[in-house]
Amino acid sequence: MSLWTAAEIAGATGGTPSGDFVAEGVTFDSREIIGGELFIAMKGEATDGHRFIEGAHEKGAAGFIVSEDCAYPHVRVADSFEGLQALGRAGRGRVGATIVGVTGSVGKTSVKEALRHAFQEVEPEHTHWSVKSYNNHTGVPLSLARMPRDTRLAVFEMGMNHTGELAVLTRLVRPHVAVVTWVTSAHLAFFENEEAIADAKGEIFEGLEPGGVAVLPFDSPHYARLCAKAERHAARVLSFGSGEGADVRAVQSASDAGGSTVIADVDGNRVAYRIPLPGAHWIANSLAVLAAAHAAGVDLAAAALGLSQMQGLEGRGAQYRIAAKDGEALLIDESYNANPASMAASLAVLGAAKAARRIAVLGPMRELGEASERLHADLAPHVSAAKVDVAVLVGDETIPLEGALPRGIAVVRVSDAAGARAALSDIIAAGDAILLKASNSVGLGRVAGALRGIN
Repeated sequence: MSLWTAAEIAGATGGTPSGDFVAEGVTFDSREIIGGELFIAMKGEATDGHRFIEGAHEKGAAGFIVSEDCAYPHVRVADSFEGLQALGRAGRGRVGATIVGVTGSVGKTSVKEALRHAFQEVEPEHTHWSVKSYNNHTGVPLSLARMPRDTRLAVFEMGMNHTGELAVLTRLVRPHVAVVTWVTSAHLAFFENEEAIADAKGEIFEGLEPGGVAVLPFDSPHYARLCAKAERHAARVLSFGSGEGADVRAVQSASDAGGSTVIADVDGNRVAYRIPLPGAHWIANSLAVLAAAHAAGVDLAAAALGLSQMQGLEGRGAQYRIAAKDGEALLIDESYNANPASMAASLAVLGAAKAARRIAVLGPMRELGEASERLHADLAPHVSAAKVDVAVLVGDETIPLEGALPRGIAVVRVSDAAGARAALSDIIAAGDAILLKASNSVGLGRVAGALRGIN
């Protein structure tokens, strides 16, 4: 069964086809082409996708969406970005799947991945999900355009850093279940306060299909605010958390360095499961997953099995054994992103790790605006609680944290990711546990790769 024919693409986009072709995939990144894809040549601020048409053809692209002349099978449109949006809408419109949308300041990729594992337990051949963190104005329509026509269960991640962005994305996705994982001070540079961030996250409910369910974090200080927004659009609000009164609640839990065992009450049904990922934040993530799966009509046993199969995501908590002087050390890779809540959660995981020494490589949390100095300094109690022996602090934005750290924690100050890598080469010894955590733009992912010997 083909993903798209030229006629379907033209019908969706209002474009003009050059002739017949069939596409088995969709991309706007020529590096992803392995053969048979539709390549969408979009014009951006940095580059123009039309420059990569020749290379994409040589790699086996089946056809193109273009806004300029093209010598190969194509559909010509007035604007390729609008063509992508239209193709995403058409991809959503032709399926009868139950669809879950996920957003939040932290945990949205983890919850999305856990949900797709749960869905695959019941629909292994008919589950679709957004890959990586394709959660913005191009990633969401691309993920929709990639959705097979026989999909039965799907989960899409949606992100934002400005008011109004989620409202647009959720109307593309049109979820039956909309999940907010948590609200914290991420992207505070673009909002007046956390309440404004909560309002922006609440935009996800605007796209709910009739009869849709909103899934909310009961323990959040912004729960009432989110609930008021959700009730204007959802037929039901389903809450998750540890607090008495949550619809999905951890009744009992026991944690260790390797994960947590949980007994949860899910809307009156008990389910026991094991999460092979450490940290209290993963207990909260798991409750969000169970709530969303339940709202989507997925068997709770299948959802629990999906949770038990979760592995750490690269850059988001994956753990590796790496070479060190006279043996091995533990690397906790949280290099993909950082905000105050995720920093605290990651440091707690480091603190629970069995280690001779604990080394925290901490870089800036970006987009915090005027609150940046205070929020960086506020990390100090979490560093202390994690029993950190050595703090490698990256960049000037972490200077307030250095000033707030108590005596007894050795501080190594470096200017960038390369400096962090050089410093670690002199520090790491057998038995150490090393946490890498910063906003993605800092580049600690390259440090993780170097420590693992893959770049």
